[in-house]
Amino acid sequence: MAKNKQDNLTTLNINDSINNLVKAYPEVQRIMNSLGFTDITNPIMLKTVGKIMTIKRGAKMRGIDLEKIKTTFLEYGFLLEDKNEWINK
Repeated sequence: MAKNKQDNLTTLNINDSINNLVKAYPEVQRIMNSLGFTDITNPIMLKTVGKIMTIKRGAKMRGIDLEKIKTTFLEYGFLLEDKNEWINK
């Protein structure tokens, strides 16, 4: 997670755990809920499944288009990157 000074965007890795992303940026929870990740509002789910779930995996499981997720996060000032992609192939 880093600040992209050129565009004043915060860069997030879609392979980081959702729990870590929400801890660092609480607004991520609201954004993800608006995209259909409704379980993220349950504190127990966030603390358990959220520790191993990523945006990328969650999108695949829920059938939510990753480009739609990237576009929505961009509207809120977050740039999503797919770092360590080779690990998830």
